[in-house]
Amino acid sequence: MLAGVIFDFDGVIVDSHPLHLQAWKAFLLSQGKAVSDAELSFVQEGAKREEILRHYLGEITPQQVGRYGDEKDKLFQACAHETKLVRGFAEFLAQLDAIGLPSAIATSGSRRRVEQALDMFNLRTRFRAVVTGEDVVQGKPHPALFLLAAQALQVDPSCILVCEDAVAGVMAAKTAGMKCVGIATDRGSLLKEAGAALVVENFAQTSLDDVRRLFGQTRP
Repeated sequence: MLAGVIFDFDGVIVDSHPLHLQAWKAFLLSQGKAVSDAELSFVQEGAKREEILRHYLGEITPQQVGRYGDEKDKLFQACAHETKLVRGFAEFLAQLDAIGLPSAIATSGSRRRVEQALDMFNLRTRFRAVVTGEDVVQGKPHPALFLLAAQALQVDPSCILVCEDAVAGVMAAKTAGMKCVGIATDRGSLLKEAGAALVVENFAQTSLDDVRRLFGQTRP
């Protein structure tokens, strides 16, 4: 039975990927590394910030990770006001709230940035827990983020639905023993192959009743 929902953040709650790609591209260029749009696709795969930095810049020190991460965040914050919620998310969350179904966020993003965005949309109090890449050693596709969020919800993993937009995130949910809905505009087949039980373009294309059926439920 569905007893809790865990949401990834970027690309699931907020439509922020274009802004992140723009910020990463500008940051990497400032470091003398020009990357194509295809090469930037790694940014969308749910890796932690330090993993992204090392993917493009090679081995760097922890101090550099912190400094470079701050520089990239400043570039993102310059355009963060353009961020919008993913279509249908507010309505889907309202359906969960209406029946008292607890929800959490599990994201590889930084806590400061995530909480700033939640404040911007007045969403911070709507989630029982926010787990970020800063709370775990291993990022997605390791299931640590989702398992930590499940502990915070006090819900068995088998009764949790994960909403994800990255292959690594879908794999993490599957490894954690959770069912997953993939949110994808152009990579739906990849999410399905990774183990998503249902793939939709956005939350306007699904409902609480739809996801309940994934757990064999036909009514509350």
